[in-house]
Amino acid sequence: MITFILSCIALAVGYFVYGKFADRVFGTDPNRETPAVSNYDGVDYVPLPLWKSFLIQFLNIAGTGPIFGAIAGAMWGPWAFVWIVFGCIFAGAVHDIMIGMMSVRSNGASVSELVGENLGETARWVMVVFSIVLLLLVGVVFVSSPADLLANLTQWNRWWWVAAILIYYIVATILPIDAIIAKIYPIFGISLVLMAVGIVGGMIFNGSFAEIPEFAFTNPHVDGVSVFPYVCISIACGAISGFHATQSPLMARTIKSEAEGRRVFYGAMITEGYVALIWAAAAMTFFGGLEGLAAEGGKAAVIVNKISQGLMGRTGMVLAILGVVACPITSGDTAFRSIRLIIADTFKIPQKAIRQRYMIALPLFVIAVALLFIDFNIIWRYFSWSNQTLAAIALWAAAAYLKKHGRQYWVAMVPAMFMTVVVTSYIIIAPEGFGAVWGANTQLAEMVGLIAGIVVMVICSLAFMRTDFKKEGLPSQIS
Repeated sequence: MITFILSCIALAVGYFVYGKFADRVFGTDPNRETPAVSNYDGVDYVPLPLWKSFLIQFLNIAGTGPIFGAIAGAMWGPWAFVWIVFGCIFAGAVHDIMIGMMSVRSNGASVSELVGENLGETARWVMVVFSIVLLLLVGVVFVSSPADLLANLTQWNRWWWVAAILIYYIVATILPIDAIIAKIYPIFGISLVLMAVGIVGGMIFNGSFAEIPEFAFTNPHVDGVSVFPYVCISIACGAISGFHATQSPLMARTIKSEAEGRRVFYGAMITEGYVALIWAAAAMTFFGGLEGLAAEGGKAAVIVNKISQGLMGRTGMVLAILGVVACPITSGDTAFRSIRLIIADTFKIPQKAIRQRYMIALPLFVIAVALLFIDFNIIWRYFSWSNQTLAAIALWAAAAYLKKHGRQYWVAMVPAMFMTVVVTSYIIIAPEGFGAVWGANTQLAEMVGLIAGIVVMVICSLAFMRTDFKKEGLPSQIS
């Protein structure tokens, strides 16, 4: 319980102290005109009230991520709290505010364009492909999971729900951002927060709040799976997520002043951190400990439903449906919207005419339908790794931006280095990478993975330090 309370306090301190510091490092200027004003087009560039921009950003980046990821990470006990706090304050929130504000300064440019501006043309094309693949996986994941749950709840055929969700996605992808998204997202954003608050209240009421375990330098995972790098991949949203780099540019096109950046970008990430802390704590205690949680078989949607109904009754059931149905849908629609904008930015296709929006969007949904026939668990595994890899690339781009502007680039470089170790070591030892090579020799795999991660990180760091970044954009030379 004490570890959990201290973690909650740490997130608040992180927002008010490190968040302000990161804001100053970037060099926010409240007097600069934002793209929402200078590039207003009534479709994507639309000034919104601060509270709407915040809630849309929060729901864009959250969805079920800080719930499902936190439940998976809870298998490592309070190590989940440690990663959520440190990851959120020093990596995830820094990642979000830097990419968000870089986009503001670049007329609302998408993450691939920002990477190209700061790491070069090759990196830009890598990021274009990487981000489109990631967003397609996000979109497919967030069609499949709510459709399956709705089919179970209603006994209707799964494909009827798939069709209904895809039709909504097409509409939300094509229409102006204030037509649907700005109207319904704040409602679901508030519901997600109320759901988390209700979980805490239920834990206090039934006495399980006092049973939240305390941190210790041991590995409590029932199967002995190592803490690093698995917990850093399992808990993405809630700590750091590359998906956020694709979403922050959406809100970079809606904020009315750069002074809103810290509250919208850094603040939404911290809020997501609280949601993740709460769900991790609930998962650790509701089933009588980690053994009971493991017995649930990792079925996150079922676990959410049991915890919600068990702690909040019928109200919890309604909120659980919102959490595992509405929230993923509201991440899926902005995933497809982000792909449209990335393609439009890459190939310089204006988006004011609806015909041009359909021209990009419709082929994407044809591909998405094809991906729906692939096993959900396979898609999810590759999404998890690619998500964190994208975060590492985005942080390197942010560090380059700060370096070429003469600012304290270590703010972004240090988490970039850490995430480089995470994603490299994970792909060496994980089943979706080279895990089959090692067989049952997990200790050797983990050692090799860690060494490989450190080596790749050192190479990236040396290349970064030796690169002369020109202030106008691309790297000029490596001396």
